[in-house]
Amino acid sequence: RLELATGEAGRGWRQVDITSNLGYWLANHRYAEAFFEDPSDLTPSIIDHFESDLVAEIRKQLTIAPGNDVVALVGIGSIFPFLRASSVIKAIDDGVNGRLLVLFPGLHDPDTHSFRLLDARDGFNYRARVIDPQKDIA
Repeated sequence: RLELATGEAGRGWRQVDITSNLGYWLANHRYAEAFFEDPSDLTPSIIDHFESDLVAEIRKQLTIAPGNDVVALVGIGSIFPFLRASSVIKAIDDGVNGRLLVLFPGLHDPDTHSFRLLDARDGFNYRARVIDPQKDIA
């Protein structure tokens, strides 16, 4: 319904789904077998490489979208607990030409206007608007 409403508002819609990126990245890593046998081998420096690759892929997708498009980022929960959604969003922020819609599986605290991915840690402030399906979508 969001895609339809976006089109009716005269904007394009582009979906960027990162749900499978971590799985594909790990499966194609030269030490994949070791990671699957002992996940503690996934050191912070290895996860940093994944984050760099993920950010580069999202940025690549953002360059394809015209400035008036809404880019819907899907699957941000799949990076939990390896990466913080806030760091990925901040890393791509300057590459967004139109609007970025992050479909966020978490909680919003209206008093502090902070968001918590899967209620994992203290939230982060971001220029965002909560879409309440009970109020915003008819």
